Amino acid sequence: MADRADAIPILGGTGALGYGLAMRWAAAGVPVVIGSRAADRAAEAAERVRSSVANADVDGAVNEEAVRRGPIAFLTVPFRAQSETLNNLREALEPDQLLVDCTVPMAAAVSGRATRSLGVWQGSAAQQAQEMVPDGVSVISALHTVSAPVLADLGAGLDEDVLVCGDRRADKARVAALVERIEGLRCVNAGTLEMARIVEQLTPMLISVNTRYKTHAGIRLTGLPEGDHWA
Repeated sequence: MADRADAIPILGGTGALGYGLAMRWAAAGVPVVIGSRAADRAAEAAERVRSSVANADVDGAVNEEAVRRGPIAFLTVPFRAQSETLNNLREALEPDQLLVDCTVPMAAAVSGRATRSLGVWQGSAAQQAQEMVPDGVSVISALHTVSAPVLADLGAGLDEDVLVCGDRRADKARVAALVERIEGLRCVNAGTLEMARIVEQLTPMLISVNTRYKTHAGIRLTGLPEGDHWA
């Protein structure tokens, strides 16, 4: 069982994005804890990953237990579940943790169209999350443009950028180091957490493009410096 020093908690990890991330990190040899509201669903998802990835170090737990298992947790729930999940985690999150918010305010969360975004009073789902987490917990925004089905298909290659937003460069670099354990993903410093309001809007746009072209296109920025692009 992975300890708090090296496991990646994926809150809402039984969903499409969380499960895809669990598959990729497990394949890269990274310990993962899949979180869910229901312990049995988390355990079932963890078993599915272990059956697909040899020697995978993957556990399942309720979200409140999973979040305590690693210093950087990824929130991959649908937008409609974001507030409830964060309320339930208030006593479990610790002041030194980073919470990577991957939620997207799309109309599909309220039975609308997935190609239409929703307005958020704070400006973005990530900014809303920052208001809800306990003092000392920092929110980073990332992974809004990576296809969940492609992540879950270990035979599919990845070659795209992940736009990372947050108010502290060092925090973004820590998140980038984990994301880039997934082969084919390159993290790009996209600015402060306020920029999440722009990045989150790329998801419904990509859904529209991918529906039209029947593909799973991602984002790739050109002209970035070679080598340590995070410097």
